[in-house]
Amino acid sequence: MATTFTRMDESTAEQWAVIGHETMEHQDRVADRALWMLRSLEEVTDGFAVNQLVHSLQTATRAERDGADDEVVFASLLHDIGKAVSVPNHPEIAAAIIKPYVRPDVYNMIRAHQDFQGRHYYHHFGGNPDARDQYEGEPWFDLAARFADVYDQTAFDPDYDTLPLEHFEPLVRARFARPTSL
Repeated sequence: MATTFTRMDESTAEQWAVIGHETMEHQDRVADRALWMLRSLEEVTDGFAVNQLVHSLQTATRAERDGADDEVVFASLLHDIGKAVSVPNHPEIAAAIIKPYVRPDVYNMIRAHQDFQGRHYYHHFGGNPDARDQYEGEPWFDLAARFADVYDQTAFDPDYDTLPLEHFEPLVRARFARPTSL
């Protein structure tokens, strides 16, 4: 049943109950769209040895094989999903997508991952390779450093035994099934 209001300031609680119910009934579309965006990263290489889908899969594979928890593996897979839209601000896009589905330290790990990864390449562009230092003292600092140093910056190897997207699809569907926060 569709609501009939044309302005939010004229809506009722009953109408919002309908909208809330419909939204949760169609929550599976979030995973469908995220998987579609991940697949679209196969078209993005931008000079790397592997495309960005393979990079994302390698990052998640490395996290899983290292024993990272499901939220970190999920975030590792989705960390560059923003590149389907815009490379310069991809960390913020990816972080915003996963925010309702992960705990705050994992959200911040993804939001700041480029500055953490910058330790390995910012100097090539005249940038500050110590950009991660601005986050020193944050409770998620060590998690973000491990993500960047062990999983992300090492995930450009065309010969790495990378797990396929189908392996991670159940995790993606489970994490996106219900927001943990709004």
